[in-house]
Amino acid sequence: MELDYKAIGKRVKIARIRADLTQEALAEKAGLSVTHMSNIETGNSKLSLPMAVSLANALDVSVDEFLCDSVIRSKDVFSHEVQELLDDCDDYEIRILTDLLKAAKTTIRRDMKLKQQE
Repeated sequence: MELDYKAIGKRVKIARIRADLTQEALAEKAGLSVTHMSNIETGNSKLSLPMAVSLANALDVSVDEFLCDSVIRSKDVFSHEVQELLDDCDDYEIRILTDLLKAAKTTIRRDMKLKQQE
C-alpha cells in the first residue's frame, strides 16, 4: 500500500491551522525550512517517520492524525473529527446531521451487501 502524501500534507496543514501557527512558526518548531514545510503540506515532499513525529510533537497531536486516511483502523481519529464538527452545532443542526448520518450509514451498508452478493 502506498501512502497518500497529499492527504497527509492536508492533515498537517489542518493541524497547523488549528494550532494557530503559520508555516514559518511550525517549520521553526519542527526544525524545517519553510520551503520544506510548504512542500510537505502540498504533498510534494514525502514525509519521513522522524519528521512526522517532529511535526506531531510541535503541533501537540498524534501521528495518527496525519496517517488516518492511509490506515484502515482509524476509527478514533474520525470519531474525534465528527465530534469536533458537532461541537459548535445547535440542537436543530445536530438533529439534521444525525438524520443524514443514519441515512448515509444505511445506504453504505446496503451497497456493501450488494457488492458482496455480486
